[in-house]
Amino acid sequence: MSQTITFGDSCAPITCHAWNKDRTQIAFSPNNNEVHIYQKEGSDWKQTNNLVEHDLRVMGIDWAPNTNRIVTCSVDRNAYVWTQGPDGKWSTTLVLLRINRAATCVKWSPMENKFAVGSGARLISICYFEKENNWWVSKHIKKPIRSTVTSLDWHPNNILLVAGSADFKVRVFSAYIKDIEDQPGPNVWGSKLPLGQLLAEFPNSPSGGGWVHSVSFSADGNKVAWVGHDSSINVADATQGKAVFKLKTEYLPFLGCNWITNNSIVVAGHSCIPLLYAYDEKEVKFVAKLDNTQRKESGGLSAMKKFQSLDRQARIETNDTLLDSIHQNAITHISLYKGTKANTEKFSTSGLDGQLVIWDIDSLERKIDGLKI
Repeated sequence: MSQTITFGDSCAPITCHAWNKDRTQIAFSPNNNEVHIYQKEGSDWKQTNNLVEHDLRVMGIDWAPNTNRIVTCSVDRNAYVWTQGPDGKWSTTLVLLRINRAATCVKWSPMENKFAVGSGARLISICYFEKENNWWVSKHIKKPIRSTVTSLDWHPNNILLVAGSADFKVRVFSAYIKDIEDQPGPNVWGSKLPLGQLLAEFPNSPSGGGWVHSVSFSADGNKVAWVGHDSSINVADATQGKAVFKLKTEYLPFLGCNWITNNSIVVAGHSCIPLLYAYDEKEVKFVAKLDNTQRKESGGLSAMKKFQSLDRQARIETNDTLLDSIHQNAITHISLYKGTKANTEKFSTSGLDGQLVIWDIDSLERKIDGLKI
C-alpha cells in the first residue's frame, strides 16, 4: 500500500526532503535555491513557509526531530541552521563551513549536538555550536578523500560517520569533537578515535565501480550499506572482519539506500521503483519489488490495442510514455517515515517527477508471498 502526495500544481523535481518529528510537516527543495515547508491540514497539505536564504540550488535538508531545527546546504557553499520562533517564522544561524566548493549533503548526528556537511572540496565539515559567538563552527576531515563527498550517515553512537564519494570509495571516520563530547570507548570499527581517524575504507569494486551515491549505517551500527553507479548493492560487516558482500543487479543505478531492519535494505533510483534486499551474513539477496503497479488500459486489452495499431511493416504505433510504476522518473531520496532503522513501518521516496510517495511496509509484506524481513 502506498500514498502519493503532490504539492500544489508544481511538478518540479524534488531534490531532497525531510520530515518533522510527528510527520505533520515536510521540508523539501523543488530543485532550486528554495526550501518549501508544508503542513498537513486534514487530508491536504498547505504551504506555511518558504526558506530563501540560499543563492543556488539546495542539495541537502535534514530536520532534527527533538530540537526541531532544520539544517540545509547548497551549491552556494553555505549551510544554514533554521530555528522556528513562537510566531512560526524561521530564522537562520550562521554556519562557518570554510569550503570553496559546493556543499553536497548534510546530516544531523543522533544526539543533534552536531552535524556533518559533505562537499566538492574533498572534505567533510563537522559542525558544532559555539555559544560565545552564537554561530556554528566546523572542523574538517580531509585525508584521504580524493573527490566530492556525495553521501553521509551517522553511527548510532554519535561518534562515527560513514561517507561515500565520487572517488569510488566508502570510508568510516571518527567525528569525535572533544569540545562538546566525552571520550568515546572502543567499538567494532576501531579503538583510536581522534577526529578524522580513518577506521575503514572500502572500494565500490576492485575495478572502480563508479560513484557512490548513498550510504547507510545499520541500526546496530555494525554494518554499512551503500549503492553505486554500477547498479550494485554492497554491505560491509564489521563483525566479520569488515568483509564486503556485493551484489550486481540488473537495474539502472540506485541513488538511495536505507536499512529498514538489521538485515533488510530498501534501495531506489533510476528504475523508478523501490526494491527490497536482504543480508543474511553470507550474501545480499533480492527479496521483492515494492511497487507492483500495473496501470489499467483505458481502451481495452493491451494485446488487442497493439494488434490494432500495427502498420504494414508490423511496427507498433503508440504515444503512451507512462511507466508501470507510481514514480514516473528517477527516485532521488529515501527517508524513514514511521519506525526506526531496526523496525521501519513506513518510508517515503521523492523523485524527479515531483511526487512524494509514502510506502507501508506492513501492507507490502502481506501482499508479497513469502516476504521475510
